[in-house]
Amino acid sequence: MKTLRVGVIGAGTNTQARHLPGLQALPGVEVAAVSNRSVASAAAVAKKFGIPRIAADWRAVVADPALDAVVIGTWPDLHAEITRAALAAGKHVLTEARMAASLSEAEAMLASSRTRPDLVAQIVPAPLSLDFDATIGAILRERQLGLLREVCITQTSAVYADPALPLPPRLDERRSGINTLSLGIYYETIRRWLGFDPVEVAAAAAVFTAERADEHGRLTPVRVPESLTVLGRYADGARLAAHFSGVERGLPRNEIRLNGSAGSLRLDVAAGQLWLARGEAPESQVSVPVESRRGWRVEEDFVASIRTGTPVQLTDFASGVAYMRFTDAVRRAAANFAAGAIRL
Repeated sequence: MKTLRVGVIGAGTNTQARHLPGLQALPGVEVAAVSNRSVASAAAVAKKFGIPRIAADWRAVVADPALDAVVIGTWPDLHAEITRAALAAGKHVLTEARMAASLSEAEAMLASSRTRPDLVAQIVPAPLSLDFDATIGAILRERQLGLLREVCITQTSAVYADPALPLPPRLDERRSGINTLSLGIYYETIRRWLGFDPVEVAAAAAVFTAERADEHGRLTPVRVPESLTVLGRYADGARLAAHFSGVERGLPRNEIRLNGSAGSLRLDVAAGQLWLARGEAPESQVSVPVESRRGWRVEEDFVASIRTGTPVQLTDFASGVAYMRFTDAVRRAAANFAAGAIRL
């Protein structure tokens, strides 16, 4: 088996916690080079994980003819540029989510991937429901909920409640682009279950701390919302209702509910539990077989697709464009909220 040599661009928290150990655990895979925001941080990661080479610039990783694939762990603002360059250089790509900083960048990434169907182009999937997807899919296929009526998402925390908090990358439009709170992750999750998108969307959003200090201490306008509420309608009449907040002090809320004419399904994301209510019976916890729990296998899937040609399922670029299209629609709807509001 030919050794698969991988270069890593951007070695932040998730890359160090997931991608590097995951890749290095696979036989015949070598993480051969790493580039990070600085040479010093790249050297520290290389030492920690025994990576033989560091690069001062991500372009050197992409251009390295000895590498077969790249893993992109940067913030979304660089995903499109690096991905397109890597594909043009003949390298397989695994990029961290969210797919890109804008819908147009995501569409350009998809177009580039279609010019190289011989290369694997994969996005790190939303991990919230990996152990439950098979079971939820079976419940929906068997129509245990009847006709779908509501899709309800709630995800709140106090992560941005402190106005003195310096500007985090997720609130920095220069790094995160249009990606807002956990919208894309949760939308990717429910779309994976349902397989279709709303036909209409409305939204309201708010920034409560207008400026925060960046890494250089400069006050910078905050344009990525700290609170977001989304309403949508599916073609069959079912409703989407979602609320995300980074300013809710107290006990966080974190769940997805599917309400149907015959039953309701609730994924308690925080507790890692699935609950089902049918008819008049009280809600009961769904037993999820061990063999159906997929778990985290992103790096394994990526390498398997390269070696065997297995199509990417979690998550391919077309699915990424779908959640970026939804994110873009929500952002535009929130900007136009006042135009449709009724004054009391």
